[in-house]
Amino acid sequence: MGVLRGGSVPDRQAESSPFDGIDDKRRLLRFARRFPPRRAGEGYARPVSAAPPERADAARNRRRILDAAARLLAERGPTGLAPDAVAREANVGVGTVYRRFGDRAGLVFALLEDRDARFRAGFDATRTAGGGKGTDGDPRTRLREFLHALVDLVVDHLDLLLVAESASPEARYAGRPYREQHARIRELITAIAPDADAEYLADALLATLAPGLVAHRVRERGFDPSRLKAGLDTLVGGIAAGVTPDREPPGPP
Repeated sequence: MGVLRGGSVPDRQAESSPFDGIDDKRRLLRFARRFPPRRAGEGYARPVSAAPPERADAARNRRRILDAAARLLAERGPTGLAPDAVAREANVGVGTVYRRFGDRAGLVFALLEDRDARFRAGFDATRTAGGGKGTDGDPRTRLREFLHALVDLVVDHLDLLLVAESASPEARYAGRPYREQHARIRELITAIAPDADAEYLADALLATLAPGLVAHRVRERGFDPSRLKAGLDTLVGGIAAGVTPDREPPGPP
């Protein structure tokens, strides 16, 4: 193996990484450093400081790697996301993949974050277009539509979500997709029922879409997406009616 001036190893020939073999606890610590503890009532914390702007070449490499990973995922499933295979598909050095994403789990989380960002942008675009559903501004309608779209997102990417969950179950709650989804749901619940514990209820609604539970319902018990959506509609209806353990739903007149 040739060595460049200054003793550095060519990027493409890097065979190992300091991230090799990293365990789940260390990965969660990386998330924890980015998102510090919050005080009661604050909602989910944001990073202490924004990341520096990404260089144009680094952004292109990141996009190339994510696109390559998406192609391999479509062709081979989650097992195709080995860093060396992704590097070959993206025509970059395997060291670049390791430095940007750490390991296979890092690639999975990055893909999920990228797909969630596209999902939210697409959802917002269709709802703000002229004549789109939900343009009346009714928060209950908007919450139902958002939850229905989340059901489709989870079912469509279930295998990838299961890989992420098995790699680091608690990382789901520290990642950007969960935080962004939680914030939107919490805001809509507050608009529907100002006195409700919106932070708790947002967690409760998202808990029904945990990948392991969705896989069990869909693959073991034969639920279809329409049944998952109907169940969420019932929960949203309860929130709108103000149903709590010490407040029964209104009876017939």
